[in-house]
Amino acid sequence: MTSTAIAVSGLRKAYRDKVVLNGIDLDVRAGTVFSLLGPNGAGKTTTVNVLTTLLKADGGTARVAGHDVATETRAVRAAIGVTGQFAAVDELMTGQENLQLMADLKRLGSGEGRRVVTQLLERFDLVESAQKPVSSYSGGMRRKLDLAMTLVGKPRIIFLDEPTTGLDPRSRRAMWAIVRELVADGVTLFLTTQYLEEADRIADRIAVLDQGRLVAQGTPDDLKRQVPGSHVRLRFTDAVELDAAARALTDSTRDDEALALRVPSDGGTRSLRALLDRLDEYSISAEELSVHTPDLDDVFLALTGRTHTTEVVAK
Repeated sequence: MTSTAIAVSGLRKAYRDKVVLNGIDLDVRAGTVFSLLGPNGAGKTTTVNVLTTLLKADGGTARVAGHDVATETRAVRAAIGVTGQFAAVDELMTGQENLQLMADLKRLGSGEGRRVVTQLLERFDLVESAQKPVSSYSGGMRRKLDLAMTLVGKPRIIFLDEPTTGLDPRSRRAMWAIVRELVADGVTLFLTTQYLEEADRIADRIAVLDQGRLVAQGTPDDLKRQVPGSHVRLRFTDAVELDAAARALTDSTRDDEALALRVPSDGGTRSLRALLDRLDEYSISAEELSVHTPDLDDVFLALTGRTHTTEVVAK
């Protein structure tokens, strides 16, 4: 039976009259990836700061690695690692020196420290650049070094705050592979990300936070099942065509800015043919037609009333 790595009950936090966390409950199983999503200002960073003992909650309880974050801060800090949005590395030092510094701060013996540093350089494919100053590293290399430094103390729970922001697609995939390796080793990862695709690919469970409240929680597939099924998106050349189509397709949802309609559909050929016949019956021509199956973007829109592209920034 999988044990609980992080348990949160009724967590509350407010700044004067602004409620940031309004009684949230979380249960993160050990050896899994848990992703917290939400629009800007939803309370994600506040949640992470409370769980990593950087901020005191106003109410509720939170236990990390079995320890109370309010009364057992040292024990919590000894069990976790934190990788922030920006790589916390010393650019004037080499990659190896950064890792050795962490080993010294963790009070590892000289022999054990060298062994750990060597292993991490190999694991993160940083051997060839180990003697180069970090100022010469690419963004992907810095993120890998930052995560490697987090692992020096062998934490069993790691908080990753937007670990792939600003990385190119190849570096992002490399980071995902590292995350999967860590989970295979039994490490628990608590992830915030602005990329819904990232959460969909690597998270075992996802929680959606909106205005301080937890509005949904479950596996990616669970969340997708909460929104209507596939739909057809029709885009038109002008508002006149859009108005005519909206009158003909009464069950559609319109987007005036994009000159588009979203029509519920199972995505099958029969329903598509019926839709096209309906448009033809009213002499309506669509500029573009595309079929969509539910994804996390749909879930996010349904739950928060916003798309992630302009709103999801970890806060």
